[in-house]
Amino acid sequence: MAGQVPSIDSDPLHGFDPLATIPAKERKKMDRFIEFALVAAREALAQAGWSPASEAEQERTATVIATGIGGFSEIANAVHTTDERGPRRLSPFTIPSFLANLAAGHVSIAHGFRGPIGAPVTACAAGAQAIGDAARMIRSGEADIALCGGAEAAIHRVSLAGFAAARALSSASSDQPEAASRPFDRDRDGFVMGEGAGLIVIESLEHALARGATPLAELVGYGTSADAYHLTAGSEDGNGARRAMEIAIRQAGVTVEEIDHINAHATSTQVGDKGELAAIKTLFGAHPVAITSTKSATGHLLGAAGGIEAIFTIQALRDQMVPPTLNLHHPDEDAAGMNLVALQGPPAEDALCAVERFWLWRR
Repeated sequence: MAGQVPSIDSDPLHGFDPLATIPAKERKKMDRFIEFALVAAREALAQAGWSPASEAEQERTATVIATGIGGFSEIANAVHTTDERGPRRLSPFTIPSFLANLAAGHVSIAHGFRGPIGAPVTACAAGAQAIGDAARMIRSGEADIALCGGAEAAIHRVSLAGFAAARALSSASSDQPEAASRPFDRDRDGFVMGEGAGLIVIESLEHALARGATPLAELVGYGTSADAYHLTAGSEDGNGARRAMEIAIRQAGVTVEEIDHINAHATSTQVGDKGELAAIKTLFGAHPVAITSTKSATGHLLGAAGGIEAIFTIQALRDQMVPPTLNLHHPDEDAAGMNLVALQGPPAEDALCAVERFWLWRR
């Protein structure tokens, strides 16, 4: 069970059509996660109205695109080809097709971006870290503007089997897949893997105003931390997550009482969601911050999660509406007294939102 992006053939109205962006010859050189990045880049740049014309503008444009795994399917296919037909049957593009840095590389080449480049591979935090790294590049003066976020396409029988062996995937709702991802719900039993890309354009305010752009939101704080606890699970008290939020809040110069909405990482696993609830409860105390997880609708996009959830959060600010957590019928007992937003989102009357991996956005 996984949340696969439909093709244009199966869904002519909304399906994914890489050929509208990528020539057929070039597609042979890349995994699907790179295709997602190229298409998302085109859309983000078009909305932002950014196409550097001069060499100076190209050199001041950063590209930071994360992935949690990279070209998993291409790796698995190459192993199969080698086993079945021998190593001489591999394409010369085998290695470049799956390298994690080449989503950023292909996008940089396609658009002539010659500024700083990066490709965080920090698992589920990678997309969020890409945005944070890009913001640091701008604040340090290395770039004026950046395309950043994450891309992932790791749905494959081997990856699914591996996550299932680790008891990380949901299996109880295979007959009703739309109900399987249920962050913070008492009956959650694992995540549903998704795929796609989420990229945004960020820039200094001075640069945006100089070119006549209209900012959608302001990125006011970013924090990252390690809890040095376990390879695949955070600590039960959410110590690492709490410290990352504290760093972002301190950088933004605000108080917890000024934050109105958290788009949590919450993947629908028992251990992970409990740790996040603990982190939020410890930091925010009795403040009734609205908590939601959009993974209930999208599944878990691994390294792309931070990118698409940044977009959700920016849109929540613009619409002044907190997105709901779907399938949240029986909140976890650890959430007692907390403001979990379930099934239907309430208006968000103020204008500070956090995404829990961890940046702060302001309208």
